[in-house]
Formats: sequence, structure tokens, C-alpha cells
Amino acid sequence: MAKKPKLSPGTIAQNKRARFEYQLHDKFEAGLVLTGWEVKALREGKCQISDTYVLLQNGEAYLVGCNISPLKTISTHVVAEPQRARKLLLHRSELARLIGATQAKGQTCVPTAMYWKGNRVKLEIALGTGKKLHDKRATIKERDWNRDKSRVMKANQD
Repeated sequence: MAKKPKLSPGTIAQNKRARFEYQLHDKFEAGLVLTGWEVKALREGKCQISDTYVLLQNGEAYLVGCNISPLKTISTHVVAEPQRARKLLLHRSELARLIGATQAKGQTCVPTAMYWKGNRVKLEIALGTGKKLHDKRATIKERDWNRDKSRVMKANQD
């Protein structure tokens, strides 16, 4: 049985794959339009954002591919749609920056984390450019080196 990774107290889900696949630049904080059963499922941590993306159309932003699993005890009277497109709440100037960067510069808008801010659910999205294969290899090599370095430093302290 695999252990769930430890997250900070307010974090619901993280997209570690986005940090590996993309070189991230600007970060934005967006609100989410959710229904009642989705909020209750998020409180239980039933969310997965690893294969999600942000769709920008008609001057609005939508979160596509996010899977919020409904709880069996709560969503008995509601027809739950776990992977529906959810609207993101952003300021007009932030939307303009996102649309300009995705169309002109060829960047992608990727969700990186979902967390609680007070009693509201927030989504951290970032503009990123896709990494090439050699960039991914360099990232893996650097991560392995940092892990080995910390092991050696820990062994020298003991």
C-alpha cells in the first residue's frame, strides 16, 4: 500500500508533474467555481490535478481534466460529474496576460497546486514552456545529485 505524500496543512493537491514537464515562469492565484458536493470531497482530499490543464476561451478560463471523486455518503441525491470543466475566477488583467502569453509566446497555462485560503479553494496556475528531453534529463541528474549530496552530508554529521 503506497503512502500518501505529506502536504502542508492547507494544500489539497499538487501537480509535481507540471514542474518536471514545464519550465514555469509567472504564477497566478485563481478561485474556483464549485458545487457543494465538490467542496465536501475536497475537504476529504479526493482530488487529482496531475493531468489537468487550463483552457482559455471567450475571455474566460476553465480547469479541464481535474478529477474530484464524489463521496458516496454525500452525493446520493446529486448526479455527480467528477471531471466537468470548472470555471476559474481571475481578474480581467490577469486573463489578458494569460491569453497574450499563450497565443503570442507559445506558452502553456498549467495548474500547479490546489489549496485552501481561509474557507475558499484556490488554484495556483503558472505559465510554462515545455521542456525538451535533454532538459528533463538534466533535471533528473540534478535531483539525484542533490539527494546523494544530502546523504553524504548527513553521514558526515553522524
